[in-house]
Amino acid sequence: MSLSFQTSLFDDLGAEPVLGELGPRVEHIDLGEGAWLDLRPGWVGNSDALFERLVDRVDWKADRREMYDRVVDVPRLVSWFGPGVDLPDPVLSDAQTALNDHYGRPPQQVFETAGLCFYRTGDDSIAWHGDKVGDAIDRDTMVAIASVGAERVLAVRSRSGGDVRRFPLGHGDLLVMGGSAQRTHEHSIAKTKRAVGPRISIQFRPVWSRSA
Repeated sequence: MSLSFQTSLFDDLGAEPVLGELGPRVEHIDLGEGAWLDLRPGWVGNSDALFERLVDRVDWKADRREMYDRVVDVPRLVSWFGPGVDLPDPVLSDAQTALNDHYGRPPQQVFETAGLCFYRTGDDSIAWHGDKVGDAIDRDTMVAIASVGAERVLAVRSRSGGDVRRFPLGHGDLLVMGGSAQRTHEHSIAKTKRAVGPRISIQFRPVWSRSA
């Protein structure tokens, strides 16, 4: 797959991707209602190399989804890696381990899966939603999102109303949503008519057992 995008000014051309530290470099944001966000800009150094490898190595799929009374195309390409499945790049395995080390592996909060979304142009998007926990959305959980490629804006709003908060993500940035964020808040990436390059997001999630 051949794509052009604006590379990061901070990447070393031809250098291997590398993870930065978490710890004090993570900014914690209280969203209220028991929800929070952690931000770590530029966590994946030389992230353009990782973006290019994922474009080529991942078996991207064009998904379809039932919406109301019809089946529609999902406006992005997707791929999913379940528990125990080899991830498509060793940097992603290192990232999963680093996140679990940082957050301490609390019960039912160990990052075990990775879902990848490929936003090719400004026409690719995801509507307002909260991520499900198993078959429901009635529990607190964490979702970690690493972004490589061009910058896109992830918007977050409370289900009870109020201001929309916008977080530009790309070029190795990390955002982690936790607490009640998937229940009390929604997030989205809107379509845009601006000229934007392609972006890949990697979402690390825990696995919830039905009996937990």
